[in-house]
Amino acid sequence: MSKKILLIDGMALLFRHFFATSLHKQFMRNSSGTPTNGVQGFVRHVFTAINEIQPTHVAVCWDMGKSTFRNDMFDGYKQNRPAPPDELIPQFDYVKEVSNQFGFVNIGVQNFEADDVIGTLAEAYSEQNQIYIVTGDRDILQCINPNVEIWLTKKGFNIYNRYTLNRFQSEYGLNPSQLVDVKAFMGDTADGYSGVKGIGEKTAIKLIQNHGSVESVIAALDQLTPGQRNKIEADMDNLKLSKNLAKIHTEVPLNTSDLLDDMAFGTEITKVLNICKEHELYVSGKYLATHFS
Repeated sequence: MSKKILLIDGMALLFRHFFATSLHKQFMRNSSGTPTNGVQGFVRHVFTAINEIQPTHVAVCWDMGKSTFRNDMFDGYKQNRPAPPDELIPQFDYVKEVSNQFGFVNIGVQNFEADDVIGTLAEAYSEQNQIYIVTGDRDILQCINPNVEIWLTKKGFNIYNRYTLNRFQSEYGLNPSQLVDVKAFMGDTADGYSGVKGIGEKTAIKLIQNHGSVESVIAALDQLTPGQRNKIEADMDNLKLSKNLAKIHTEVPLNTSDLLDDMAFGTEITKVLNICKEHELYVSGKYLATHFS
């Protein structure tokens, strides 16, 4: 029987809910003074997704430090991001501790991003199982296939921008893997790489719809408008670098067979509520008790 596997971008949820409440200085400190606002939002969001998806297996994937193999390729990669606020820093380890107690498998691999871990697991498991990915990062759309569905966070704890293969193909007129080629042209300001200056998303999509890949566009430069050709020729090195940076690495060294056994999930809500009480996650506990018990 095929399994329903939920893969969660843990850092995306932690950051999302930290900043949603810290805006109003609602850090939800526990009795020892440790802020818990990001953790509490993470808990509510994950269990809302579990309630809707009803997965048989769950893993939470994490970034492991600021530097990855992409920084070896380009030292400016994600270096434009500000340092995390002081109130967020202690929640990085705290959220993993709580996640582990809930029975989730925490997975992070040095030198790789959470996206790479998610992409590797999705590729490994999707041949025989249904995969659901909860994240706030559109880059992961490149990993969609007939058995991989992406739930992009949109509003609150249960409103998502959901992408299936059919939706992606009808919306973009491309296959998901070609998103890498689109990003190579348009770049990603959040990740700090520029692509081709003067080429935005619409032009990038049209180029890949017409030619199929970055390499095919380069081979057909004489067929482009003078403006497009000049921009690409002026930024050729950035274009090739950006494609390498944009591609999710799906061969992270993981023992996917053993991990799948560990990911089996069946924690009862009463135990979850007790864990929330133990950690003074009262906002989360009240939310879960009201909606799911």
